[in-house]
Formats: sequence, structure tokens, C-alpha cells
Amino acid sequence: MSQPEVPKDLPEMEYRFVGKSGLQISAISLGGWLTYGGHVGDDNTFACLKAAFDAGINFFDCAEGYASGESEKVMGRAIKHFGWNRNDIVISTKIYWGTHNSALPAPRNKINNLGVSRKHLIEGTDASLARLQLSYVDILYAHRPDRHTPIEETVRAFNYLINTGKTFYWGTSEWLASEIEEAWAIADRLGLIGPIVEQPGYSLLRRAKVDEEFKNAALYERRGLGLTIFSPLAGGLLTGKYVDGVPDDSRLRQSTDPAIQGTVQSIGSDAWNQQQDKVRELVKIAEKLDTDVATLSMAWVLANKNVTSAITGASRPEQIFQTVKAVDVYRKLTPEVLEEIEKVVGNKPEALMMRFG
Repeated sequence: MSQPEVPKDLPEMEYRFVGKSGLQISAISLGGWLTYGGHVGDDNTFACLKAAFDAGINFFDCAEGYASGESEKVMGRAIKHFGWNRNDIVISTKIYWGTHNSALPAPRNKINNLGVSRKHLIEGTDASLARLQLSYVDILYAHRPDRHTPIEETVRAFNYLINTGKTFYWGTSEWLASEIEEAWAIADRLGLIGPIVEQPGYSLLRRAKVDEEFKNAALYERRGLGLTIFSPLAGGLLTGKYVDGVPDDSRLRQSTDPAIQGTVQSIGSDAWNQQQDKVRELVKIAEKLDTDVATLSMAWVLANKNVTSAITGASRPEQIFQTVKAVDVYRKLTPEVLEEIEKVVGNKPEALMMRFG
């Protein structure tokens, strides 16, 4: 497909430090869960990646499990195709689901190819780097907690990967606050490096972990934890495209991804209808700010000072350009506007302090 030009009114990208590290990444980033390597073809993927780079996005997130490794392969091809300097981009990947690395059929392919044991972390990282055609990634995540593996084993393995130059930093994804704190306690005791960043789901409709659990555990203050959050638009629910029904050709109807099936099954329920009523009210707030509900929802995420970057997906370059406008919109979210949003969603955790406090 032809490459569209970057709109002249696009705001300048904002860059934020990842936790207490010296690493800076774009406040908006591009991920490959349901985009590159997934249901979007190479031509579209390359166009989206180029649009993101041209718009100032420097952080690209992959995982060994995304599209059975295809996400990493496409990212590697794109880096070569565009000739991007490695120092100008930040690449992450995540290790946990590596059954596709095995030559064995199920269920034997799960043996030592799932989780974050020392063996799978090291072998899985090597396989990911080969697919990415890179010698290192900037951030390496434990894609989920592995409660069959001692956290000390995982901490030691990540430090081995840092010491051997295969990653610069490590983080977690969807870990409990207590598990992150345990990892840090072990790292402190052993004189090792702890996780600088967590990758949780976070949106106007899903906020308890970020706004309550992590805050109550003082992970931001005590550990300087950074957040690269995923699903800021709640899997498309905050785009407003479902308020008048769910089209048969929509991703919500077409996707077979297990993570989306729970949402699909809720369509038409009382909870679903109440959720769509809230989205309709958010649309009105967005219109007053001369934007759309998706950009407003992304802006709300960016207004949280603990969020380092919001990972988004896209099937068209134009979607990326619209999303980047959230960098401007979040600065318009006065305490009064934020309170109006809170009244609509009605899910503010009781322990949550003022967002700008």
C-alpha cells in the first residue's frame, strides 16, 4: 500500500523515562499482539511501522508467543527494510509461551517451552533474537508469572541475560504486586538488577491493578516501577464503534483469540449494555474537547504520571496518526474534565490519590 504523509498538525511525540532507568521511550508505542505478524499482512504492517516511526514512536513491543513468533519475524524484516539505526529504536519482547519453538506435538511441546524457568528464558530469548535478526533487545519481559518456578531462579536468569548482552533491562507482565516486590527483594539481597517495568492491561474500564494494587504496594514510590500498558482502548470497546451494535465483520466477531472470547460472550448482556451507555457519555465529553472517544481514552491513560508508554495496535497508518493526537489531548484533561470522566465510568478505586497529586 502507498505510504501516507505524516499530517502537519500532528503533535510532537513525548518521551518518558522507563521507571528509574535512563532509558527513554515514546509515550505511545506500537505492539504486535493483534497487528504485525497477526491478522495484518506484511504490506500493511510495514506501512504502519513506518507511520509510527515517522510520527516519533520509538518503542516497538513483541512477544515470542504473538502469532507463533511471526510478530518478531516481521519486526526484524522491517528493521532491515527501512534501514533503521538500532540506537534510534527500542525493541522489547516477552518470554513465556514458546511451544512453537518445539519440534514435538502437543502435549510434549509444552515441556520446558512454557514459563520463565532459567532454561526457557535463555533458550526462548535466543530463539526470539534469531527471529528478530538482532543481537539484543532493549527490554525483556516475563510475559506472565510462572508459579512453578522460584522467583529467584527467574531473577538470576534475567541477570544472566543482561550480563551476556542479550537485553539491557528486564520487566514483568501481569505479575502481582507481591511478586514484583519479591523479585526486587531477591535482587537487593543478591546484588542483582530487579525489574524496572511492568506491562499490565490498563484502561478506563480496567484499572484496579495500576490504580490500586500497585499504588497500595508503593511500587511507584519505593521501586520506581515504570508501566508500559497494553489494551488502553479495552480491546476496541472504547473506540465507540460498538455503541450501535457489533458488525459481523468486526474484529470482535471475527477473532478467535482466547483473550477476546470473554468479551464476545458478554455481547448483549446487561453488563455489556451498561458499558456501552458509558461509552456514549464519554463520546459527549470527547466532542467537547474536539476529539473522538478513542483518542480521549488514550489521553486519559497518558495523564497518569505512572504510565511510561501506552501500547497500541493498528491495521492502517491513519489509525496511528489519530492515536498520536492523544499526546496533545491529555494536556487538556483538567481536574474538572477528569472528574467528569470519573463520574461516567464510576470505577475509581477508593484508595486512589489525586492523579496529579
